[in-house]
Amino acid sequence: MKIHDLLRKGSLHTAITLVVMGSATTLMGAAPALNGQFSLRPLTPTEIKTYSLTGMQGASGMNAVGVGQPAYLDALVNAAIAPSNIVSATFTLTGKPVGSAAVLATSPLGTNVPPGYPADRFNQAGVAASQVAGRAMLRPDMAGQYTVTLSIVTTGSGSTNLTQAITAGTYVGVQTCELCHSGGAVAKNEYGPWSTTPHATFFTRAIDGLESDHYSKNCISCHTVGYDTNTNAVNGGFDDVALGLGWTFPAVLTNGNWAALPGQLKNLSNIQCENCHGPGSEHAAALGNTNVTNWPRIGKTFLEGTCAQCHDSAPTHFKSAEWNNSLHARVTRTPSGAGRAACARCHTGGGFAQYADALANNVPYTTNNADTTYTSITCQTCHDPHDASNPHQLRTPESVLLADGLTVVTNAGAGTLCMNCHQSRNGSVSNSIVKYPVGQSTWAGGSAFGPHDNPASDMLEGVNGWTYGKVIPSSAHRGAVTDTCVGCHMQPVASGDPAFLQAGGHTWNMTYTNSLGASVDKVDVCIKCHGQMSSFDMVKIDYNGDGVIEGVQTEVQHLLDKLSTMLPPTNYVASGNYVADGLVKTSISTKTNWPVKFLEAGYNWQFVNNDLSKGVHNAAYAVGLLKASIADLTGDANNDGIADWWQTLYFGSTSNPAAAPNYSAAGDGIPNWLKYSLGLNPLVAGTVLPDGVVWANSTQNQNVSTNSIQIFTAAEVSFNTEVGKTYQLQAISDLGGGWANVGDPVVGTGESFSFMTPTRNNTQQYFRVSHTP
Repeated sequence: MKIHDLLRKGSLHTAITLVVMGSATTLMGAAPALNGQFSLRPLTPTEIKTYSLTGMQGASGMNAVGVGQPAYLDALVNAAIAPSNIVSATFTLTGKPVGSAAVLATSPLGTNVPPGYPADRFNQAGVAASQVAGRAMLRPDMAGQYTVTLSIVTTGSGSTNLTQAITAGTYVGVQTCELCHSGGAVAKNEYGPWSTTPHATFFTRAIDGLESDHYSKNCISCHTVGYDTNTNAVNGGFDDVALGLGWTFPAVLTNGNWAALPGQLKNLSNIQCENCHGPGSEHAAALGNTNVTNWPRIGKTFLEGTCAQCHDSAPTHFKSAEWNNSLHARVTRTPSGAGRAACARCHTGGGFAQYADALANNVPYTTNNADTTYTSITCQTCHDPHDASNPHQLRTPESVLLADGLTVVTNAGAGTLCMNCHQSRNGSVSNSIVKYPVGQSTWAGGSAFGPHDNPASDMLEGVNGWTYGKVIPSSAHRGAVTDTCVGCHMQPVASGDPAFLQAGGHTWNMTYTNSLGASVDKVDVCIKCHGQMSSFDMVKIDYNGDGVIEGVQTEVQHLLDKLSTMLPPTNYVASGNYVADGLVKTSISTKTNWPVKFLEAGYNWQFVNNDLSKGVHNAAYAVGLLKASIADLTGDANNDGIADWWQTLYFGSTSNPAAAPNYSAAGDGIPNWLKYSLGLNPLVAGTVLPDGVVWANSTQNQNVSTNSIQIFTAAEVSFNTEVGKTYQLQAISDLGGGWANVGDPVVGTGESFSFMTPTRNNTQQYFRVSHTP
């Protein structure tokens, strides 16, 4: 396979064609979707180092660039398409200013340089998303509008034509921007709030020695406007004006340096409008011209490259590097685009910024004009570049209303921002139970059952589960962790830590992969309260009542598994006599025809399962919901294996010691659990005959007509014991599930011990005996 670059010079329609030569392979089944994209690729300081691109100009990836600065053009297609099936990716310069001699050139980015954004490299499952089908570069030589078209042709996956407008301009400085953006009829007041942000005064403070004693001229490219010393980039940036004025960086950082700075340079100093929006000459010149094309002729994007052009400069500026390793960077594209306005508020960067700003300004949020354009959840999504009113410039209101429509959280600190999305956005639990079966709307986007993925806020606060009218307690995390979500998920990680850039900070990850390839829980933040531990699966309580105290996450998973065995399978058919299949399920698919008891239990299973923490967020609430659901479906609230109604019928209450499973109420040596299983009266003594046969007067035979008799199968488990050891019989119907205790622990006597257990309700059953020590 060879890649040929074809450059046709001397024409306005200058083009670079990348052709993949080779025979097309035979497609098996449906061909992958094309997913063609025209990407303006950012290039950050860290990438320049990583890919040995020393001397190359960086790029923000915006569609507004300075004259003489590069726009790196990428043609992206689905990574699932075989390279041999990519026929061509052709870039053509179809428009440029009169007098411009600019042409498209071969991109200096090699094949080792991946697509510009994490979401284009891998999806949330870590599977490759896009591949580069072709590249080119445009370096505008004069201010004005440039138009580039891209034609992608494949074998089997179709073709597409895409167009990108690029504005080239010169830098005008904040004084020009201030003329319009200080409020009034022309534009919103962005200048006033921005002037109070740290960005607005960083260079001012730095050259006066107020930031660092080692601040130098090598730092100012990110703290001034349009700083680019490349000989092609003569565009009115700070470096160009400084050169013309003969200004040099001060030898000593001290008070007075800023005051002595010429006014022309003050106008281009600090991190201001054009750092993030690109050069403003075309925008300012076109103001008021309603016929101008490609208005506003300035960059305005939620893409990460805007911030990464400075904040991705290792080793000191690493927030972008952390973000690159987060799931926020690879948020799914599915809930974006036309018709997905109700989802865009949490699944697109611009959509959430609109939603958060509406909340902060007490303006009713509407999806009518929602920004559904796909971008990842980037810096600008959560941080407002123009406003420092909130800590860390977060777009956060003082409180958040959770999906139950009743709970208003006012003490979540910085975590309030997270709670706007990381909650059950499908509406209240009562809506799922009551409205879903009859097809009524359960949330703003329609009718859906169960909590949305990641209802962590509801879980943390201990709300919006189906409680069966019970008071279910909560763990202390919601009140004990400062800033709630942020307090744990953004824990600081030192640069020498193996978890650096993999966990904590802007990765929001609580686990990381060590040098041996093993997944490790980052428990440092937990140790402060819980003491020494190495895993979130810390051993605390036997939550599922199987007689074995395991880690909290393991215990919760056992409860999830147990509850799942009682829920209908996907192919459930409405029936008044439904009998659970007893199979452990890793997912459930509710149906409107499920009896309400299964909808209630199914909701709780989804709620705990979708939370993903397996009890870490709120163990007491998660366990309480699962046990309440199990009790409702089995009638066994105390989880001892015997129905509560049976114990209450014969012993007055489930707490009566005589009602215990291994107690022999009639004094005949036959335990209650066995008589319950066989449908026998526990108060009537039976006679134990040879070979384990029990003869008794029964008043509890189920579904048996008068003068009839039924004989059921049973299993005897016998084992030898040793003094000093304790034994526990356990049973399981499916080896993929969790083992359940049968009876109480047996203290070894040196003699054999025998258990008789019914098997008529099980198609298969496995037994084992564990012992300690």
